Amino acid sequence: MKLVENIKTDLKTDVTWNRVARLTAEGARALPSASGRYVLEKFPIIGWLPKYNPRWILSDLIAGLTIGLMLIPQGLSYAKIAEIPVEYGLMSSWLPAAIYAFMGTTKDVSTGPTSLIGLLTSENVHALQDQFTPSEIASATAFMMGVYGMALGFLKLGFLLEFISLPVLSGFISAIAITIILNQMDSLLGEDNVGDGAATQIHDIFHELPNANGWACLIGFTGILFLTILDKSGKRWGSKYKVVWLLSITRAFLTLVLFTGVSYAVNKNREEYLFDVVKVKSSGQQAPKFPNPDLIPKVAGRSIAVFIGAAVEHTAICRAFSVKNDYTTDQSQELVYYGITNFFNSFFHAMGVGGAMSRTAVNSACNVKSPLSGLVTMAVVLVCIYELTGALFWIPKATLAAIIITAVWGLISPPSTFYKYWKTSFGDFVSSMVAFWVTLFVSSEVGIGCAVGFNIVYVLLRQTFTRLTSTGGGVASASELALALDESRSLPRNIPADTQIFRFNESLFFPNAFHNTTKALDDIQTFHAPVYNGSHGPEIERNWSVVGEKRVARLRKQANVTDPSALPVINVVIMDFGRVNHIDSTAVTHLKNMVAAVKRYGGKHVDIRFVGMSPYVRQRFERAKWHIVEAGDESGNGDENEDATVLYENIASALRTPRRFGSITGEEVLKAEAAHYEKAEA
Repeated sequence: MKLVENIKTDLKTDVTWNRVARLTAEGARALPSASGRYVLEKFPIIGWLPKYNPRWILSDLIAGLTIGLMLIPQGLSYAKIAEIPVEYGLMSSWLPAAIYAFMGTTKDVSTGPTSLIGLLTSENVHALQDQFTPSEIASATAFMMGVYGMALGFLKLGFLLEFISLPVLSGFISAIAITIILNQMDSLLGEDNVGDGAATQIHDIFHELPNANGWACLIGFTGILFLTILDKSGKRWGSKYKVVWLLSITRAFLTLVLFTGVSYAVNKNREEYLFDVVKVKSSGQQAPKFPNPDLIPKVAGRSIAVFIGAAVEHTAICRAFSVKNDYTTDQSQELVYYGITNFFNSFFHAMGVGGAMSRTAVNSACNVKSPLSGLVTMAVVLVCIYELTGALFWIPKATLAAIIITAVWGLISPPSTFYKYWKTSFGDFVSSMVAFWVTLFVSSEVGIGCAVGFNIVYVLLRQTFTRLTSTGGGVASASELALALDESRSLPRNIPADTQIFRFNESLFFPNAFHNTTKALDDIQTFHAPVYNGSHGPEIERNWSVVGEKRVARLRKQANVTDPSALPVINVVIMDFGRVNHIDSTAVTHLKNMVAAVKRYGGKHVDIRFVGMSPYVRQRFERAKWHIVEAGDESGNGDENEDATVLYENIASALRTPRRFGSITGEEVLKAEAAHYEKAEA
């Protein structure tokens, strides 16, 4: 009985048990409404489709058609990288665009086969091709990518991908791009007997040059020249001439059509072709089939690197274009889409898919208005699968190699990027080099594993050997208590309503930088009204996405903000770095993005102020080309200091200083909105 009484007493008084009980009760009360909201979040189309403007249909139609024409050569090319029959690249391309129309949270992203996924899949194909067919290995890899994506997405564990820092990603993707180019050189030059591995390939490519096929070289290098001319022409004259712009963005499709025609003309009556062709033998989409159960356990571990690389690339593209086009994306929902698409796409004998930077950039340039363009893309690819596969038989392998090489060349980070890491943080530079060289000469799994492992060890060592500031021995220094009292005496009794203060309580580096900057931006949008600019505030031609406004409304509800119209605008943002003893290049990048987002939300007049930054941290910012000036020095050097961020000794002095750029009031926001309505109605 005494034991029972002890258990009862423990359950009543124990802090942990009480917390479990409280959280369980709160979860049970919130379950019905939270479950409904959770389901609705999985299908964003429910939110934005009722507000779809019929005038957007033409833009979505043009964008969908353009991306469909791009997907045909890219799907074939990236299947070649994966070393599976090229027709499976087309079979991988139609379903993702359709699913994204219902589950995507961006209007710009184009999903399908990518060069990164192709190369990482080819490593699995190489390892297991003695036991299974290449297409079976590719679909099993896609299946496991889907399982991992759904696990992280449904459980909202997308933050785990933040452990892959930007320098690691730069080195990894650059090495992948170089590896892809090396893998295509034998097709480009018409060489045989080229081995595997970067070192072996470099040796064999030069050793086999005397045996190269001149016709293949002619087709391949002419294709590269044609693609480059169209690309450069589009960048130079595309904004002035729509025809040049259209030729530029469809250059891969035009190259495919042109050289397939040449190949048919010169090879159709020959028993021995002048150069190798892909020999597509598909007769339409194959019937769906569950991936080989015996193969799934064998690719489960090997698919982790494919998943990590493709998922990080996909979410990074989503984030980049949502910032560029001023709407909000949901990283966890994108992982849900990524997982579901790869899971179900694998039943159609497909390789893995994800977001592609080149197609996404073109989609955005086409002024796409919503994800509905994906339905048009699906139709274009299906027409090709069922009606045009006979013509695809004659595609030269050298032409596909040319398309691949020109597509991945832009993925190689220039030396200036790695030099920036060298100047900003030696640790970031080393992690990028580990990712680059190990991935290039060993394998992608070992490369990204070693780089992430180095980052973890580096962070642990930094926390172990923390910097210590010594006082005494003749060094004049006020005590911590005295400094706190002095600062508190200078603080105003109330912080101005148009001011937001953030204090970072830990060092800022790749695992926590995105979370901290996102939390700061959330607080500004929760407690401050936006200045009128585009998607923030009322507008006649509203943005397609409702994810951002729903998120802000939910945050304000949680903060008990009942009257958003009464919120003050934001004029001053103060960031206190007093407790930050280290910052890396990933954190600086996220801070730059946050400042840009704040100025879009609150207007260019918003004054960003830094406080309490140590010389070491300030040096990191300045090495990353962030111009910082001491308080009192900002008036010098004219225009040079106008864009500089002012550094103050303490929060009190940052609060007391007058606004550098003036301020904006709620009345001025209302006047701007009224002027917009008058202009729209005129």
